[in-house]
Amino acid sequence: METSIEQLVMQRESVLRLGFFAVIFVVMLIWELIAPRRVLSVSKLQRWSNNLGLLLLNSFVLRLLFPAAAVGIAYTVGQMGWGLFNQLELPFWIEVAVAVLLLDLAIYLQHLLMHRVPILWRLHRVHHADLDIDLTTGSRFHTIEIVVSMLIKWAVIAALGPALLAVLIFEILLNGMALFNHANVRLPPVADRLLRYLLVTPDMHRVHHSILRNETDSNYGFNLSLWDRAFGTYVDQPAHGHQGMTIGIPGFRDARQVDRLPGMLALPFVDKP
Repeated sequence: METSIEQLVMQRESVLRLGFFAVIFVVMLIWELIAPRRVLSVSKLQRWSNNLGLLLLNSFVLRLLFPAAAVGIAYTVGQMGWGLFNQLELPFWIEVAVAVLLLDLAIYLQHLLMHRVPILWRLHRVHHADLDIDLTTGSRFHTIEIVVSMLIKWAVIAALGPALLAVLIFEILLNGMALFNHANVRLPPVADRLLRYLLVTPDMHRVHHSILRNETDSNYGFNLSLWDRAFGTYVDQPAHGHQGMTIGIPGFRDARQVDRLPGMLALPFVDKP
């Protein structure tokens, strides 16, 4: 059974990832139109065309530099017998669950490093410089940061040696939850409060995009909220409320610079005014 599942993952990995991404994108887009959380301040046409243009550029660069992708590396690691899980005899489904959990933790720690290491923050601030936040912000990352993130992901996969299914589930969660928790959507307060005991909700993650640095340096999780609670980086609500908070980072407030593709690509190399 395990072998047949892994064969299916290798054969359908791209189709499954893109399929889930497309479905979640459409669902969140409709939700944003029906029940927006905030009034956007910048032209949606300008932001979407440039944010999605950056996504397409990054997808091309990743395909060019890393044709194997994460699942392909996991297959190679498995064949070589590398990594923690290749040294353990765990039931398949327990291995999958633990591996997804550890990969989730790895992304939390990587995100923390992106804020704490100055050279990495220069790259990551492209994501934070967006003057609004909606589902396209979840795919807005500098191309160099995307390459660095893939190298870190390869290193984590090599260290863990996870099952292919675990890597596929993790990749689907990574992309889908990035769309969900960046979306400009309104959740009933009770639903938000209950969901965030387990998951990162849009209201929880929006705090992370506040212009206030103590709020920017909080709520690093992308999927499970437990890491922020466990490591003391959880902030419940923005100081000025979700309607009154300012999105972005100080010093980069010109939409012609931060919400256009040439300016986004140049941003890591520009000092604050």
